[in-house]
Amino acid sequence: MSPKRIVILDGHPAETSLSRAFAMAYAEAARGRGHVVRLHHLSEMRFDPDFGGGGYGNAKPLEPELEALLGDIEWAEHVVLAAPVWWGGLPARLKGLIDRAFLPGRTFDTRNTTAMGLPAPLLTGRTGRVFLTSDTPNWIYRLFYGSALMRQLTGQVLGFVGIRPARITHFAGATDAAPERITRWLRDVRRLGQAAA
Repeated sequence: MSPKRIVILDGHPAETSLSRAFAMAYAEAARGRGHVVRLHHLSEMRFDPDFGGGGYGNAKPLEPELEALLGDIEWAEHVVLAAPVWWGGLPARLKGLIDRAFLPGRTFDTRNTTAMGLPAPLLTGRTGRVFLTSDTPNWIYRLFYGSALMRQLTGQVLGFVGIRPARITHFAGATDAAPERITRWLRDVRRLGQAAA
């Protein structure tokens, strides 16, 4: 397998988290197999997460941290996100990052449309992997909530800009997970990092 260019975003707003551990484990395993990795931590990024009311025609200039992340996504062949599920969605700061950085002209093209009439994606040719942690058991998340955030991420966010396929690994029962369970999860994350999958 030839080396891949990989960008990883630890999407947890705290400095210490399971998401950060997953991002670090994936990065270490991928580098160990010769992949080229660029790693970003949401907790270390300084930017205004509020898109504001200016609209796309008058969007705020991207802060250096957002510009660097977006440049790395454009550079990458594989995009990895590790994040918690809070109240059925993404943490507000991570959602703000997407609102601010995933802009027309960089991630999608409103002047050209797909056969379905949607803006043409500009990040095609990239694959994705998402690690989500939550306390909701997988079967409840699927049966009662329809895997809503997973569908949003694969279809309306990553898929919308062309990152396909974006595969999701959901780790449930994260808050009170036993150390041996976390060890198993980290082993799974490292295995995926080695394969750049």
